[in-house]
Amino acid sequence: MDRPTPAARFAAKVNTAGPWSLRRDCPGPCHLWDAAENEKGYGTFYVAGRTVKAHRYAYEQANGPIPAGLEVDHRCRRRACVAPAHLEAVTHRVNILRSTNHVAARAAVTHCPAGHAYDEANTIRAKNRTRKCRSCKNAAARAARARAREDRLATVAPIRPRTAPTLERAA
Repeated sequence: MDRPTPAARFAAKVNTAGPWSLRRDCPGPCHLWDAAENEKGYGTFYVAGRTVKAHRYAYEQANGPIPAGLEVDHRCRRRACVAPAHLEAVTHRVNILRSTNHVAARAAVTHCPAGHAYDEANTIRAKNRTRKCRSCKNAAARAARARAREDRLATVAPIRPRTAPTLERAA
């Protein structure tokens, strides 16, 4: 009995009647992986003596090797999808920014809460690589300096005015 080819084994584990993607740029239904998945929900496939991610295998079978420095993105946002039309090789940054996680949400913000634009001249990068508004930071520093100046130059209580009897005794 002949052993099935990796492509035949792969095809047997794919459900091509998956749900349609809600994204406009993903034609056709998702092809969902029905076999083993890792802890993050990505399909896994054993081929050539090692375990590979199913979506990477599907991309390589349809488009050839994944270019160096790129990773395969699910345009449909379903990790179990292996439809070649829903997979695209992109940089890590593009992959992250396409997602709906907190990193993508923060990167989509173009202005600080006070309304100043996050542009080249007005953006400070903190040590943890987050963006800070230069205008707001400068305004906060000016306000802190003004408060410190006010504390240093606190008004002195006026000297008690001399009363008439005290003046008479002094004379």
